[in-house]
Amino acid sequence: MLNRSVMFAKQHTPDSVRVLGRRILLEAHNAKLRITVPVEDRSPFVNVYHCAVRKTASQWVKSVFSDPIVYRRSGLVTYDPRYYGWKDPRIVPPQRIGLSLYLPYKRYRKMPKPGAHRTFFIYRDPRDLLVSSYFSTRDSHTPMGDVLAVRAALRERSQKDGMLYLIEHLTRKGMFNAVRSWVEAPPSETVRLVRYEDLTGDDQFAEMDALMRHCGIDIPPTELTTLLEKYSFSRMAERKKAGEISHYRKGKCGDWRNHFDDDIEQAFRNATGDLLDILGYAEPAVARARSTGPQSG
Repeated sequence: MLNRSVMFAKQHTPDSVRVLGRRILLEAHNAKLRITVPVEDRSPFVNVYHCAVRKTASQWVKSVFSDPIVYRRSGLVTYDPRYYGWKDPRIVPPQRIGLSLYLPYKRYRKMPKPGAHRTFFIYRDPRDLLVSSYFSTRDSHTPMGDVLAVRAALRERSQKDGMLYLIEHLTRKGMFNAVRSWVEAPPSETVRLVRYEDLTGDDQFAEMDALMRHCGIDIPPTELTTLLEKYSFSRMAERKKAGEISHYRKGKCGDWRNHFDDDIEQAFRNATGDLLDILGYAEPAVARARSTGPQSG
């Protein structure tokens, strides 16, 4: 009953009220960190930028980088531009970690940035992006932008037709091209590309340690272990009741195999071209033939 009440409030609260509430909570959280948590090490960078497309564990990243352990080892608090009416010039205040910057590489390059900064971009198998976007938009995503219109379109279609519709919709919105823009950008010491599957898989500790060091944040192994255990996907899914009302529905890599058929795969390939090959997600023909067929959603 509580979960249903939370979902109802989430879906029916006016966007302006919800944004204001989240801004107040974020500022209160940052103020509490500054007052109660001593800074033991400082990052040499004025800003850190977390760039991504949607459905790449942005809420998880926000939780991790907002934790007192990260503040203690960096002196940086978080900043989510969605709560501040972000407009050009898109500036992240100093000594902040800019979160969930859903920008293609060209727009990111135009952002005013201090000389001392670091950036990371998280990407994921685009087929899992599609599947995750489908269920999130259809069932649980907070109403914002065109979510309600797309939700209505998905709910009046079968799951297969809905995914075909969403492929076209995400293509028009530029999601797949945004991913391509980052992975095809010239290499830079300031930018680190991070695979979702590595960040959430068996080598999570090593991947997160490398990411934190890229951001100038040196977290001792015992503290990093504590941090990752605190925000393990299993714990967050339990808190959010995955599969009922949450964005944490599964987060499972390769879930696309349970929902793709030949028509969806062909439409996806037509929309994204060689993106899977560029990202390293393309499967050999033998592996595709052995994979299980689509299952009911």
